[in-house]
Parts: sequence; C-alpha cells; structure tokens
Amino acid sequence: MGDQKNLVIAIALSLAILLGFQFFYELPKMRDQGAQQQATQADVSRPVAPAAPGSTSAPGTTASGLTQQLLGPTDRIGAIAASPRVPLDTPSLRGSIALKGGRLDDVVLKGYRETTQPNAPNIVLLSPAASPDPYYADWGWVPAAGAEVKVPDGEALWTADKGRLTPESPVTLTWENGQGFAFQRRFAVDDRYMVTVTQRVLRTAAGEPVTLHPYELVTRSNTPVVLGYYILHEGAYGVFDGKLKELTYSDMKEAKTGVIEVPSTGGWIGFTDKYWMVAAIPDQKTGFKARFAHALTGKTDKYQVDILGSGQPLAQGQTIESVSRIFVGAKEVSTLETYQEQLGIVRFDLAIDWGWFYFLTRPIFFVLHWIAQQLGNFGVAILVLTVLVKLLFFPLANKSYVAMSKMKALQPEMMKLRERFENDKQRMNQELMALYKREKVNPAAGCLPIIVQIPVFFALYKVLFVTIEMRHAPFYGWIKDLSAADPTTIFNLFGLIPWQPPELMMIGVWPLIMGVTMWFQQKLNPQPADPIQARMFMILPVIFTVMLASFPAGLVIYWAWNNVLSMAQQWAIMYRMGVKAT
Repeated sequence: MGDQKNLVIAIALSLAILLGFQFFYELPKMRDQGAQQQATQADVSRPVAPAAPGSTSAPGTTASGLTQQLLGPTDRIGAIAASPRVPLDTPSLRGSIALKGGRLDDVVLKGYRETTQPNAPNIVLLSPAASPDPYYADWGWVPAAGAEVKVPDGEALWTADKGRLTPESPVTLTWENGQGFAFQRRFAVDDRYMVTVTQRVLRTAAGEPVTLHPYELVTRSNTPVVLGYYILHEGAYGVFDGKLKELTYSDMKEAKTGVIEVPSTGGWIGFTDKYWMVAAIPDQKTGFKARFAHALTGKTDKYQVDILGSGQPLAQGQTIESVSRIFVGAKEVSTLETYQEQLGIVRFDLAIDWGWFYFLTRPIFFVLHWIAQQLGNFGVAILVLTVLVKLLFFPLANKSYVAMSKMKALQPEMMKLRERFENDKQRMNQELMALYKREKVNPAAGCLPIIVQIPVFFALYKVLFVTIEMRHAPFYGWIKDLSAADPTTIFNLFGLIPWQPPELMMIGVWPLIMGVTMWFQQKLNPQPADPIQARMFMILPVIFTVMLASFPAGLVIYWAWNNVLSMAQQWAIMYRMGVKAT
C-alpha cells in the first residue's frame, strides 16, 4: 500500500509539473511567437523577394511586377506563356529564357525522370516567378550610390537577335533605357549544364562617369520539401576562398538580419537538392561579395543567393563587361570535375556532399563506377567491390576467424566452467580469463571484422545515397533502383496479395536474405558466456532486418553478399582446424 501511495503521489507531481510548464512557459511563448509572426506578415516594407545586391528592392520586381506575381498565372505552363521567350534546346536541357525580365526561368532536364517509369515526367528545375514554385536565375547591374541610371528590371522587355538558344547558336538580348545606355546579355550553353552569361553596357550619352556593379542571383520561393537526413546537405551552399559554407533553409530563416554576406575571390554559390543544383559562378580571378538572403512575404518564404561584383566606371563612348556562369543540372561527378578542371572553378567537386569520410567515399565511388562501366551494371559492381574489400582485409579477417574458431572449440570447456561456478560469477570470470590465456585466445578478436566493415559500410551508404549515378540504377529482377529500398514486402507475400502495407511493414526479399545470412553467420561464431547476452545476440538478425529494410537496396545486397563471403571464409578455417560448424 505504501508503494502504491508513493506511485500516485509521483504521478500527481509529474502531471502538476507538466501542466505548470505548459501554462506558465509554453503558452506565453506561443503567444509571443504568434505576435511576432503577425508583425512580420504585416511588415509591407519587406521586399517580395530578398533584395538584390546593394539595392533596396528585389531585382526585376516593381509594384506592377508584384501584382503580376500575385494575380498572374497560377500554373507553370500559364506562367511560361505569359512572356515572349527564346527557346533553349541542348542534348541535356530544354526550356526557355523569358524576354520579359531577361531571366533564365524555364529549365527541364532531358536525361532524368521523376520515377523509373519510361513515360514519367522529366525533372523540372527552374520555373517562372508567377508559377506555384518560382525558381529562377537573373542578372543585372546595380548603380553605385548617387548614380541615377535606369537599369533593366523584371518588367524590361528585351529583344533577341536569334530565335533559339543551342550549343551552336548563342543568343544576345538587348535593352535600352532611353538615356543613352544599351544593355546586352549574351547567353551561351554547352551540351551539359553550364550557361555562360556575358553582360555588357554601352554608353552613348554624355555626362559624368557612372559606376555599375554586376550581379548574378538565384531566387527560390517556398521552402522545398527536403529529405532531412543528417548525411545529406540540402539548402544553400557555396565555396568561398576555397572553403565550403553550408546553410540549411532553417539557417537562412534564423539569420538575425535575414542576410549573410561572405566576401571571396574565386568560388561559387547556389542551391542544392539531393541530386540537382543551381549555382552562380562568378569570374574566378576577381573579388566578389556573395550573399545568402531570406525574406517572408505573407506566408511565403523567399530564399536568394547572389553575387555582387566590383564596380566598373562607365563614361561616354565606353563599354563595360562582366562574364559569369550558371550551372543548372544534375550533380554528376564526372561533369562537375570536368568543369572544375577546364573552367578553373574553385572546389566545384564539393557540390557533392562526400561527407567527413570523403577519403573513403570518393575512392569507393570511383572504383564502383569504373567496375560498373566495365560490367554494365552497378549491382554486379557492388558484388565485385565486396569481393575486393574482402581481399583487402583478408589477413586481418583471417586472424579474427582463427581466433573465433578457437573460441568455438573451447565451448565445451566454457560450458563446464559455467556449470561449475554457476553461483560465483566472479570466480567463473577468473577461470574463463585463465582458460583464454592458457589457450592463447583473444575473446575480442571476433569484433575486428565488424569494426573493419563499419567505415566501408557507411562510405558505401553515402555513395549510394548522394551520387546521382546510383539513382535509378537497376540490378536484376525486381530491383529497378539500387538507391531506393527493396520495393517488395513479406506482408503481402511479395506482391501476391493486392495490398500495399504501410512503410514500416515494407520488409522485402533482400532484407530477409540479409537477415537469414546474418543468423547463419552467428551460428558459426562462439556463443557468449552470459545467457542473457547470448539471447540478445540471437535477436540481432531480426533487428537488423527491420532496420535495414528501408535502406538502399544496393547497401542491403552488399551486406548480404558480405555475410555469404564471410561465412565461406570462416567455414573453411573451421574445417581446416577441425572445428565443428554447429
């Protein structure tokens, strides 16, 4: 009765603490946050998009431009049709450049689809400002303080010298401000994902020299859906003075001023998804000021990364020029490294999140990619890579399996000691240690193969997860995408029952194969002396089966195949030493 009374009192006190915390702390905190959010939404002085470098309003956004964004087309097709355009067509990209605003705001990736189905829609990367999810690149000039020069904005209607932009046919857009200044934007594309933009300003008007700063920006509205894995960066990032800087969308929101500025010479800045990237790349030999910016308009979050170049004086009869690039496409390792080498883009390879173990992930990727090129299948390449890893660590694993075989042979002696000193745990442990020492057996040696596997396992997981080369890479049978989980499940008899179980119950064929091989491998190992510990080890295959069911199929195939090879090696050693496998 006394224990029950104490239990009731403890529960009552806990409830009182929880309710008091909610009433006196959480409720006032929620009220304050609500008031701050209303104040932010009511702040009409904030721009509809983050401000352009060095200016006080969004580039290309005037009062009428804002009205068009709010009242204009609501779908992507209608938004594209609202402006005259120059079509973009390359072996890798299709889309268009809007003549109204001179923006690159319509890009679709020809080589990638949303799913593995052959008729699935292609990946849409950029969309106009009036579409549901605006995502576009823009360029322009910012006059220095005190200079009164009308520069092109989002309402400026440009004229094109050609009707189509292709790798063989660059396009030049022209716009005049009526004050003796002619602005040009020349777009040139290659056969992959790089667009080179050359901005020029020609001045015929008389007057004092004016200074103009070139800028390039990428704007993205609405917070995109992110996977949220700790091993993958999604958001804004860039390289500045050779160092990588990463900001999540939450980081950009939490910046006190909404703006983070980073000066640099050489580098780039952009937005990344898991497989796709849009990055602004300035001249690599001149200094610039990069910026991460965020603004809230109503309930819409707007994110922007931009680059502001050094000011250039412009007098009558002179021309100033600025050359920059923008990468719009898939983060293919070979493509990024080619751009880094040929264009001199500083650490462009860091666009792929290789992680802290890059010294493992990069070599594993290149070996895996080379094998796949030779054999024509990434799944088979994973099997071959597993064999190579086993050969690399063969001497270490061999010593471990020899030690484990000796432990297996000592099981009868260990059982006798356990029965003899059943009521004296301390004495039993002393006798076991003496037995290990006498027989020259290290009980911890069996952990070495697992310890060796962990870095390789994690590095392969990283490669499968972040590299686009693994995306939609098929194996054999039902595995159509090695970077995705096994799509089958035991709970609908692997598709025989027309029922789609919840994600938690998706335990496919390969996870089951992995679990079974893990169970058989444990049978070859010596059992722990502690019965409770032995039972815990026996349920590990079940735990790993459930845990790895949602992992990429390529990783599960690696683990299962590694188990098979380990069992074969261990059985051969046990046979040679005359130790029974059961």
